[in-house]
Amino acid sequence: MVHSTTLLAAAAASLLFSLPASADGIYTKNSPVLQVDARSYDKLIAQSNHTSMLEFYAPWCGHCQSLKPAYEKAAKNLKGLAKVAAINCDEEPNKPFCGSMGVQGFPTLKIIKPGKKAGKPVVEDYQGQRTAKAIVDAMVDKIPNHVNRVADKTLDEWLATGNDTAKAVLFSDKGTTSALLKALAIDFLGSISIAQIRDKDTKAVELFGISSYPTFVLLPGGDKEAVVYDGEMKKEPMSAFLAQVAPPNPDPAPAVPKAAKNSSGKNTKKASKDSSSFSSASASHSSADASSAKATATAETLEQASNPTESPSPNVVSEDDPKPVPVPNIGTLLQMLETEEQLQQACLTSKSHICILTLLPAKRDPAAPLSEDVQTALKSLGEISAKHKRWSFFTLPASNPGASALRTSLSLVADSDVEVLAINARKAWYKRYVRTSFTRDAVDDWVDSVKMGEGKKETLPESLVVPAPAAATTAKVKEEPEVREIKLDGKNTKGDEPFKVEFMEEISDEEVERLMREAEQGARAREGGNAHDEL
Repeated sequence: MVHSTTLLAAAAASLLFSLPASADGIYTKNSPVLQVDARSYDKLIAQSNHTSMLEFYAPWCGHCQSLKPAYEKAAKNLKGLAKVAAINCDEEPNKPFCGSMGVQGFPTLKIIKPGKKAGKPVVEDYQGQRTAKAIVDAMVDKIPNHVNRVADKTLDEWLATGNDTAKAVLFSDKGTTSALLKALAIDFLGSISIAQIRDKDTKAVELFGISSYPTFVLLPGGDKEAVVYDGEMKKEPMSAFLAQVAPPNPDPAPAVPKAAKNSSGKNTKKASKDSSSFSSASASHSSADASSAKATATAETLEQASNPTESPSPNVVSEDDPKPVPVPNIGTLLQMLETEEQLQQACLTSKSHICILTLLPAKRDPAAPLSEDVQTALKSLGEISAKHKRWSFFTLPASNPGASALRTSLSLVADSDVEVLAINARKAWYKRYVRTSFTRDAVDDWVDSVKMGEGKKETLPESLVVPAPAAATTAKVKEEPEVREIKLDGKNTKGDEPFKVEFMEEISDEEVERLMREAEQGARAREGGNAHDEL
């Protein structure tokens, strides 16, 4: 005999755990942020002549959603000067590529600069603040500088070099080279030599009859007269002005056909895949004053000490090409807590529920790959996080000051090892994963044991717990739970009165399991009574 109580408990549990998930990205088609994937990365970013910033994100990541407004604002300010792009690492085809780029959490930002060899850019982590201004400043500083700095003593030499080719010069009263001029020099590299001359170089100023600043002059080459630009100092009109003597370089460059190969004595030609031209180089810079300090950088490009590495290529190779080393699919990546404040608000407030924290070891060499233990742990926790949706799973990098404080307070080993912790700040306890294996089954068993309350829990030091935000502690009038009617076959077993189930807005995993156990125990007791009555 099937009892209504058991059915209702199962129905309630089913409703409580049926949480819809969205796989859509967080940037729309109209967003100023360029959206790429594992296949288009090479064409749009790696082959580009311009510096790019690439955000690695997941749609479910709260910090990624918080970054979106600032990231889109930065993209607008950098339009035509540098690329601001994003890739959804939660999509299956993109996961191997995200893993090959060393992504450990979300959001991860990387700056990608053109390298000495075409198609082999230099990649480095962005370690700055997640604000629009900080991102713009960092990107402007990383724009390659192909602008010639010409002074009175070098003017004759510059004019004589390639006299038949076109040149352009900006006369300025500023000592720095603007991002706008750098971007123009990139667009016309190889066709128009672009220079900047200061107002204090009086010989050059008098030669060209310059009376105001900034003034942009085009020298078409040969015996042709110089042309003074009289438009706005913005990317699009200035590019059109220069295009009257030479077209801008396509970005990315058109694909070069592969060399013909001899197969079975027959000459066959294999054309490369069509490379669509991504044309953002001639777009207008949204700033009204492109030569202002907001969009300027020093003449010399400064390299940050972040151990830049060469970008991997995500291209699919043909059967004739050498087989690359396979990149493991590390599965669902966990959200990273990059600041101490993020750690506290996510896991260490007096109202925080259970967090599963993976403390990453310190990397002496940022370019070195993650250890096998770390990769296995992250993959296992990423996979089981989908199973335990009501718990929060995070990674905590060693660069977060809160990681060191947490290790010290809990008397954990040095930061050279990966640690996995379950923390419940609301109830002031934590539990450490002490097994030697980080396989999926082992980690899943441990999480299940924490969920069932098995094993010893350690006391979480009070010094680690911070007060909950005021909004979370504001008293609220308790509302009556919604009561919905559920009828089985139109009636219950005792008469015409329909069954009533109270649906609560929020309930913990432990509470659901307790209710399920009580319902099953009651059902078994009633089954025993009914069987006795039938004897």
